[in-house]
Amino acid sequence: MQDSIAIVALGYVGLPLALQFLSSGVRVLGLDIDPAKVEALNSGRSYIHHLPASAFAEFLADGRFAASTEFSKVRNVQAVLICVPTPLTRNREPDLSHVLNTGRSIAPHLSRGTLVVLESTTYPGTTEGELRAVLEEGSGLRAGTDFHLAFSPEREDPGNPQSRVSEIPKVVGGLTPECLARAQALYSRAVRTLVPVSSCRVAEAAKLTENIFRGVNIALVNELKVVFAAMGIDVWEVIGAAKTKPFGFMPFYPGPGLGGHCVPIDPFYLSWKAREFGQTTRFIELAGEINTAMPGYVVTRVAEALNDRGRAVKGARVLVLGLAYKAGVDDDRESPSYHLMDLLKERGAVVSYHDPFVPVIRPTREHAHWAGTQSTPWTEAAIRAVDLVLISTAHPGVDYRQLVEWAPLIVDTRNALAGIPGRPGQIWKA
Repeated sequence: MQDSIAIVALGYVGLPLALQFLSSGVRVLGLDIDPAKVEALNSGRSYIHHLPASAFAEFLADGRFAASTEFSKVRNVQAVLICVPTPLTRNREPDLSHVLNTGRSIAPHLSRGTLVVLESTTYPGTTEGELRAVLEEGSGLRAGTDFHLAFSPEREDPGNPQSRVSEIPKVVGGLTPECLARAQALYSRAVRTLVPVSSCRVAEAAKLTENIFRGVNIALVNELKVVFAAMGIDVWEVIGAAKTKPFGFMPFYPGPGLGGHCVPIDPFYLSWKAREFGQTTRFIELAGEINTAMPGYVVTRVAEALNDRGRAVKGARVLVLGLAYKAGVDDDRESPSYHLMDLLKERGAVVSYHDPFVPVIRPTREHAHWAGTQSTPWTEAAIRAVDLVLISTAHPGVDYRQLVEWAPLIVDTRNALAGIPGRPGQIWKA
């Protein structure tokens, strides 16, 4: 029975997972390389909007939860769950540095019998290949014999109040049958339904398939959006009609581009790995091209809307509504809003944004030039002062009727204004 675990990386995946294990009676050591996160959690503060600090108060008080930057403490736990980011490099190749650096950090402190599980999305073969190698080299132990190794992909749905870690079926693959059994024993403490598979590679492939499926289907409706718009047809109305079919159709919705740390990135892990086997992934590449082109299409629609009012993009004051990649969250990673802001700025627009979940833009590697920019206040004066409002993320709690009353011109990429009548020529879809 697993009584104490360590979770590495206390972000949008690791922190909800920690909370679920704590609620299930398991002691949790949270590990992160960011001292600010560690200090915040140990002081009873949360930095993720949908996870209030009060959720951890009980576990901090009774000593069942603590955060640390000291990876040597894994010697005191029975399992280590790795939830670090797996981004792409600037050349769109997999960046496993966070995974491998974590492996190197914990390896010298692994005890015999410890279970190590990778939850970060990656290409098939990572767990039993690269991660296994650094763990064995750094520990002097052998995976599958001296310690256990498994892969179990995260399935977080941030911003969805109906999404609970305990209720989402958990795919689990082990290096050996014993590794799988140990991983199942652990996760059964916190998750109701487990889905065991024959290997780590199958589990890794399953996670990629989930995200590729979503990315390809979003690309399809994004392409249909452009085609139907040229025909004078509203793609949102089309999807609304099509989804009434009780079989053979699953609704996906268009947008200004893909965001988040999964769908825009993960499919290219498989594309990269497939080339090693002489295979091409044409659907993935085409979907990526279509989704990547969406911000450009949206900015073209912005230009058309302004031109209809006798304005050029250059010098126009444009307010981007919604910076986070998804409604109801404060996660702005890979958000298409940044690409929209960059394209608008390049064309000479005066760009601002409003997002109740992101009051100020944090420093990032990709969008450092926007760091420190503050969200424009939601006031009648501020909205009336711009030439156009571009709805990029349809956050709940935004008064869209008020927006239609105040804004002179609106481009809606999310169908957020459906059913709200506007003035002639005021509302454009993109």
